[in-house]
Amino acid sequence: MSLPQRVRLVEVGPRDGLQNEKLPISVADKVRLVDDLSAAGLSYIEVGSFVSPKWVPQMAGSAEVFAQIQRKPGVTYAALTPNLQGFTAALEAGVQEVAVFAAASESFSQKNINCSIAESLQRFAPLMDAARQKGIRVRGYVSCVLGCPYEGDIAPAQVAQVARELLAMGCYEISLGDTIGVGTPGKTRQLIDVVAQDIPRERLAGHFHDTYGQALANIYASLLEGVAVFDSSVAGLGGCPYARGASGNVASEDVIFMLQGLGIETGVDLEQLFAAGEHICALLGRQNGSRVAQALAAARG
Repeated sequence: MSLPQRVRLVEVGPRDGLQNEKLPISVADKVRLVDDLSAAGLSYIEVGSFVSPKWVPQMAGSAEVFAQIQRKPGVTYAALTPNLQGFTAALEAGVQEVAVFAAASESFSQKNINCSIAESLQRFAPLMDAARQKGIRVRGYVSCVLGCPYEGDIAPAQVAQVARELLAMGCYEISLGDTIGVGTPGKTRQLIDVVAQDIPRERLAGHFHDTYGQALANIYASLLEGVAVFDSSVAGLGGCPYARGASGNVASEDVIFMLQGLGIETGVDLEQLFAAGEHICALLGRQNGSRVAQALAAARG
């Protein structure tokens, strides 16, 4: 299969990236990050999530962030909403699109959100109904698609079943998440092949963590399978909470650099993205997790 001519990146740094950070981050700093990312040309930014601050303290203030960002035409500013209450709050904040998440692993679902996969999907039903009535698009995440910290390998058929149900409920796109980053290119291609028997490839996205250094290879494998949407995080923000000290989300800069080398359009300015990553890392007092950003910084002395 030939590679896609254009790829859409879903920038998850402000949400998935920041939610595990230990240092408190001000609303103003979150707004600056989102504005920097949209200025760099990213057309889809996951700005925050409407969850209980008790469970995810870093996502407190998501409504204020949405109120203060400079919205650019053509950019989708989305939020994670796990339930109807979160969806209602997101709607009030002017969110244009929301995301829901389910796991492909029964154990992960129980330990992460204290319910079975079937129960988690049932919880989305009122949210999906409300979204349909309000004309709000919903994106679906499936976690642990290539491995689970509790169960090990996950059967592709199991992933396909959860993805099918999310699609049937009304999700327009399904993002397949390698939550602990154990996937390899061969397993990634096999997974997509199985899931794509039920779901068109143009409605699939890849969300790869770089815990074992396989994220870019898995993205390339997905490109070969006709997938053209990928989630990534500026500066590689967001560690993997299930593997101590491990890197989490694949860095947006690294993905852009690879795609540019393949002649694939993204609409993103790598220099501006690099600057955005350097700024947020300086605020967080952490090293930039992007290999490309590290190389660019070293080249400049």
